[in-house]
Amino acid sequence: MKIALMDSGIGLLAAAAAVRRLRPDADLVLSSDPGSMPWGPRTPEDVTGRALDVARAAAAQEPDALIVACNTASVHALPTLRAALEPALPVVGTVPAIKPSAAGGGPVAIWATPATTGSPYQRGLIREFAGAVPVTEIPCPGLADAIEHADEAAIDRAVAVAAARTPRDVRSVVLGCTHYELVAERVRAALRQHGLPPVALHGSAGAVAAQALRRIGVAPAPSAQPAGSLTVLLGGRVADLPRAALGYAEGRLLAAVTPAR
Repeated sequence: MKIALMDSGIGLLAAAAAVRRLRPDADLVLSSDPGSMPWGPRTPEDVTGRALDVARAAAAQEPDALIVACNTASVHALPTLRAALEPALPVVGTVPAIKPSAAGGGPVAIWATPATTGSPYQRGLIREFAGAVPVTEIPCPGLADAIEHADEAAIDRAVAVAAARTPRDVRSVVLGCTHYELVAERVRAALRQHGLPPVALHGSAGAVAAQALRRIGVAPAPSAQPAGSLTVLLGGRVADLPRAALGYAEGRLLAAVTPAR
């Protein structure tokens, strides 16, 4: 069994780690193009073209499923990716966790890239799943790029700005970019520092990983053995796991299982 994941950069680590926890025996392919980051400010057409290149590089490894572990790519490119790769390769998109967040009764804040914030896609999800729950969309310029480069100071600045913009009465925060899940504890701490009570954080990694397994008819088996392999593709070329990835628990989990090749 082989599961591929694609993203602009290391935002795919959260979903990859979730797959690894559910199926340690799965072979993983991580396909990204960090040289083209960030995707958020790019036009939808540009994002779609770049996402298609990254997806095709992953598909060349003949996985059983492909996870689009990127909210921006899912917003703009998912129909194109599915048209190009399905039905031979199941494609699983990433949906911001608005539904489970709103189920808590709200109010809800959604942290996302500027490109996703206010997009018709996100607004449609709010209408469909949030109902009468108050929702505030919080753009987080620069946060994904700071996380990509493990720039500690820039991460802290961007998180602090987003926390300051978050209404004090919110009960949950949707992490609407896969990169943000890598710094969830920093987000939680920043919200506390800005006077918010304990807030539930909702990411998509676990749900996306479980959906990929369902699409290929495989059940979770957390104790499965032996451990699967890891292939890293950067711009379509086999490479090492980026150094910045090792700054996050998810990256260390993946690197510890097998050589990062």
